Amino acid sequence: MRVIVVGCGRLGAELAHRLFQRGHDVTVIDQVDAAFDNLHPLFRGRTVEGEVLNQEVLHRAGIEHADALAAATNSDTLNAVVAHVARTVYHVPHVVARNFNPHWRPVHEAFGLQAVSSTTWGAQRIEEMLYEAEVRPVWSSGDGMVDLYEFVVPERFQGRLLREILPEVPYVVVAFTRAGQPMPPPYETPLEAGDVIYLSPATEGRETLRRWLTSQQGA
Repeated sequence: MRVIVVGCGRLGAELAHRLFQRGHDVTVIDQVDAAFDNLHPLFRGRTVEGEVLNQEVLHRAGIEHADALAAATNSDTLNAVVAHVARTVYHVPHVVARNFNPHWRPVHEAFGLQAVSSTTWGAQRIEEMLYEAEVRPVWSSGDGMVDLYEFVVPERFQGRLLREILPEVPYVVVAFTRAGQPMPPPYETPLEAGDVIYLSPATEGRETLRRWLTSQQGA
């Protein structure tokens, strides 16, 4: 995939390197040459210095053939305009804009852009982690038919198997991490305190599992 990353601050540089590591053809644009020093030493994509709203700069970055563009500067108005131009003028299929200041999010919404607010998401995630609850609902589909729960294994379940502690309802382990590292689903793995399990129950067992998970908070 040919990707253009606009803005080479910490976020843009990290994103560019992650994309490059996954084999994508990455071009980074920034108006300050020194910003490219943020790139990982092993990054081997292209860099283009210049004002991103300059048509020549966009052409040098290959926007006519780009499959995706991420506007990741710390200017919400610039991100919104660049993303809008990429989508409507150059018809780039996948466009995402960074929302730096939550107060400016309506600008992105006015353009109908896909936007990611690291500030809002980060604050929400930190707030959730500050709570002592062992179980947190982390996602629900718009129609409410699919729920995702985060279950932090307490000490009292140390050494137990997941099937021994959960009620007998159909569910799927979506993800399992131990000490921050991804692990295979823990169906036959003894649990350790602090393990984090993401569960999604089938429709017929959703209410039962939800009640059980809720009952574990502070138990």
